[in-house]
Amino acid sequence: MKLVTFDFAGTEHVGRLDGETVVELAVPSMREYFENGSRAEASGREFALAEVRLRAPIVPKKFFHTAGNFREHHVESERVGWSHPVAPWIIFFQNVDAIIGPDEPIVYPDHLTRELDYELELAVVIAKDGKHFGVDEAMDYVGGYLVFNDLTARDIQRREMKSGVFSFCKAIDTFCPLGPWIVTPDEVGDPHELSMELRVNGEQRQASNMSRMSTTVPEVLAHYAPLGFSAGDVLSLGTVSGVAGFSEDPESLYLKPGDVVEAEIERIGVLRNPVVSWEEAHGEPAPERVSWVEELV
Repeated sequence: MKLVTFDFAGTEHVGRLDGETVVELAVPSMREYFENGSRAEASGREFALAEVRLRAPIVPKKFFHTAGNFREHHVESERVGWSHPVAPWIIFFQNVDAIIGPDEPIVYPDHLTRELDYELELAVVIAKDGKHFGVDEAMDYVGGYLVFNDLTARDIQRREMKSGVFSFCKAIDTFCPLGPWIVTPDEVGDPHELSMELRVNGEQRQASNMSRMSTTVPEVLAHYAPLGFSAGDVLSLGTVSGVAGFSEDPESLYLKPGDVVEAEIERIGVLRNPVVSWEEAHGEPAPERVSWVEELV
């Protein structure tokens, strides 16, 4: 089943896809759908998919952002000689106010960054409350999967990495595309078999497979279970190789206004987002360049 959050006539609704039809569910929000045990009756209303606007499928209470789960990404990061490695078992919390949905614009804040990068990731929606569970129980906590594009300002990240932590570089407004819908586990099967590809203007930038994870999905879920999951939380699983910032010619690959990013994961779908300038988004020029971004060396 594909679960969606959609806008119709100026209000948000929750539904499930039935081909090209959206069947509305009688629940106020996607988070409440999972809090109710992944149950909701159909409201009786249906809409053509073409008549609604899909939004981010869910705005979680907590967004567990994990990294270092793909060895290939760690290897490519060694090219840039950061002060701290992209080690396994990295975690921080994402800014849920930065979440955007399919076809919503990524706003390029050129007063903050000149090195806007992409990171294709599979994300898990947590089905129910839980903590301190083991690997054998972990998949019982998976309510669904969705695509996540972990946008990153690399120039800010380099500065943050000097302290061994990073968060601001990934949490700027609109830097958290999520969607296009939540696909339930019965339709996905083994998540470790999924192929992944990210394209910019139709050109392949990242291509890999979930089988290349250094760990497994249940191991990641169980590892962070002591922090406590709530129904409807989201946990990302890290990116694969091919990001612009770790390439031989990053300047030619960083995102810029006018680009269109398509993040695709097999059996999940395609998350598409255009990149727009600050002026296009806000109707005025970007603020002056902030000084602390220049203090990178």
